[in-house]
Amino acid sequence: MQTSHSAASPEAATAIAARVAALLEQMTLAEKIGQMTQVEKNSITPEEVARYAIGSVISGGGGNPSPNTPQSWAAMVRAFQEGALQSRLAIPIIYGVDAVHGHNNVYGATIFPHNVGLGATRDPALVEAIGSAVARELVATNVHWDFAPCVAVPQDIRWGRTYEGFGEDPELVSALGAAFIRGMQNRNGRRALDHPHAALACPKHFVGDGGAVWGTTRSYPWLGPLWTSDDDRYSIDQGVTAVDEATLRAVHLPPYRAAIEGGARNIMVSYTTWGGLKMHAHRYLLTGVLKGELGFSGFLVSDWLAIQQLDPDLRKGAATAINAGLDMVMVPYDYRAFIEALTAAVEAGEVPQERIDDAVSRILTVKLELGLFEQPHGDESLLPVVGSEEHRALARRAVRQSLVLLKNEGGVLPLGRDLPRLLVAGRGAGDIGIQCGGWTIEWMGTPGPITPGATLLDGLRAAAPQTELLYDAEGQFAPDVRAPVGLVVVGEMPYAEGEGDRADLSLSAADRELLRRVRRHCDRLVVVLYSGRPLVVTGEIDDWDALVAAWLPGSEAGAIAGVLFGDHPFQGRLPYTWPRDMAKVADGTGEPLFPYGFGL
Repeated sequence: MQTSHSAASPEAATAIAARVAALLEQMTLAEKIGQMTQVEKNSITPEEVARYAIGSVISGGGGNPSPNTPQSWAAMVRAFQEGALQSRLAIPIIYGVDAVHGHNNVYGATIFPHNVGLGATRDPALVEAIGSAVARELVATNVHWDFAPCVAVPQDIRWGRTYEGFGEDPELVSALGAAFIRGMQNRNGRRALDHPHAALACPKHFVGDGGAVWGTTRSYPWLGPLWTSDDDRYSIDQGVTAVDEATLRAVHLPPYRAAIEGGARNIMVSYTTWGGLKMHAHRYLLTGVLKGELGFSGFLVSDWLAIQQLDPDLRKGAATAINAGLDMVMVPYDYRAFIEALTAAVEAGEVPQERIDDAVSRILTVKLELGLFEQPHGDESLLPVVGSEEHRALARRAVRQSLVLLKNEGGVLPLGRDLPRLLVAGRGAGDIGIQCGGWTIEWMGTPGPITPGATLLDGLRAAAPQTELLYDAEGQFAPDVRAPVGLVVVGEMPYAEGEGDRADLSLSAADRELLRRVRRHCDRLVVVLYSGRPLVVTGEIDDWDALVAAWLPGSEAGAIAGVLFGDHPFQGRLPYTWPRDMAKVADGTGEPLFPYGFGL
């Protein structure tokens, strides 16, 4: 059996185990179940956190205070922690957020490229540095827990979470996922998890979420209409991973082995189904493989509302999940109903007391490893680092390294500094929200000036002040306007999770028409693609002189301009195979347009 890498030294681990045993001895069943309960921040008050001895409070996507400032975040989280410290045993909460590409709910935070872009960099040292920067921005706002990195290995790019994956290859995902964890938890040989600027990482979603099959997502009538079935949404997200165990182990399990070796102390469980069981009910995989075979000694947390997918009866669903090996439940709303249901299940003997004690021991152990009992708050003296120039410079480096040059006919790139005129079109060229994508300020993200940053248009103006730059979002240039080069930004609008499931990854009709309009006004056409995954461009690419895959670059898209003008080389390589047509995506047949790893 492989042993889990604890965040503590052997001496510290022994001391922590003794403290956990002493706490357990004092705790009532209500306090234990409270520790296993995770509640969304708008559904509970600090006073109720104390009354129910709640273990964790979270902000979901868009779960922001008003006003949305780093200072308001710090005050909000501090208030919940102060509430927890008023409970009988003064056990601190651990506050969690989905900081999947920076502290992305916070206005003004540094928004890094989504994981698809980081996968294109192939640079573990860069990803580790980003993990460290994100941890510091979290701790500045008193947040100690990040539901990241996503270590899915997406096999079907129609999935709306493709951009959350580093790539289609388990070796790449393993290397970059572990690097992010090391950076976030400061496990680089010099610091431990209880370093004041460390935060707890949460590799997700165990296991096989990237292998789900199109058209297999179920709805749950007892939960109401979570989504409609009359479009592509939720066609693959949360679906069935229909592979044999050998494939599950070869493709989807390696990133978790690497994560545990990298110091993971918490893992989130997947909504998906494998072997006829929802993952939250899968004792063989959660307890047998993850905790037993891989020796994971941290704690498992559910996904949002996930145990309620198991059974219309909350008591049965809770008992099934806890018996399978789940330790903490992201309720997230009606925590009283969950507490009552699990209490009844324990009192009826449906969940053994030993399983409760094991779950609570794991949760308390990680809280002690984090040093929360000694320092329950973060470090508000770090507030100036949120969105700091140092972190934005790191994000600019990530943007530059993520760019993949897919076509460069006649050497149109790099652009010359002596370029007399440049036409620029496409709404995305000047839109922060589009370049950031989903999971930015709101769960789904949104176009518009949602947070500070630099657009590609800003970068072009700064990089070539001598060049006449004409910008029209719609490419509606006067009939007599000509230029040696036109640059058009096209791609995807923001989305998240199953809302981004798409059966057809072709460019939109509006984008194709925009490209045709600009083509008439320029000698050579450069296309920059903002997308969370490869898009089908086979029918259009012959009309373009250059194509750059820029993914979802985050708040510092201005850095793209320096690469376009040759200040930095193109370095990125494809983290996903680029399909020639949708048949290749749907059934894996035919030659790709560009192979995995391609990049000029």
